Amino acid sequence: MKRRTTLFLSFALLALITRSPALAQPAPESTRYNTVDLQADAQREVGNDTLSASLFVELTEADAAKLADTLNRNTADSLAVAKEFKSVRVRSGNNQTYPVYDRAQRLTAWRGRAELRLESKDFQAAATLIGRLQSRMQLGQIGFSVSPEVRKAAEDEIIGEAIKAFRARADIVRTFLGARGYKIRRLAVNTGGGFGPRPLMARAGVAAAEGVATPPLEGGVSQITVSVNGTIEVE
Repeated sequence: MKRRTTLFLSFALLALITRSPALAQPAPESTRYNTVDLQADAQREVGNDTLSASLFVELTEADAAKLADTLNRNTADSLAVAKEFKSVRVRSGNNQTYPVYDRAQRLTAWRGRAELRLESKDFQAAATLIGRLQSRMQLGQIGFSVSPEVRKAAEDEIIGEAIKAFRARADIVRTFLGARGYKIRRLAVNTGGGFGPRPLMARAGVAAAEGVATPPLEGGVSQITVSVNGTIEVE
């Protein structure tokens, strides 16, 4: 009697496991045929609207305290000048001090560097400020870029162009494979690509304060790219 009860419970448990959707094995996904991976791009040139620059001063002194005082005063004076230009953002950059040794590894002096970094959409104001600061600092580098808001607006405009280009390629594939149509199985839109080279300075400068000419600036353009890649299934 006990054996029959055990067998009955075993068959009941097996039936419950078979019918339970949570425990049942999932059906294998059907294999798809005639799938093709594609990619298409859309590009547009956009004028650079943001200027970034760095200026620095490097000094060598026998006394570390004197070196620090001179660098600090120079930086404070430069920041005071920069405050006159409301449309230019200025912040401290990479400041450092390190010892200088001779061949016998004896400490002979201290060398220090102080840096300021500028950012602005007002190229003329930034150029004038750079000219003013070059009387006490050296120009490290100038670069141009597209601001995040302008880049996003350009990307939003050309997303549709990139998708049209993807569909055009899908039609080419369908035609050459002799298919009646196709279905898009996967589609991904990628933005953020495309940065133009550093533009050259091209315009003539205008005289600035303290005998230093305003550096000639030309922002140039950057190329914004939107890529669309995906998988189609031809029928």
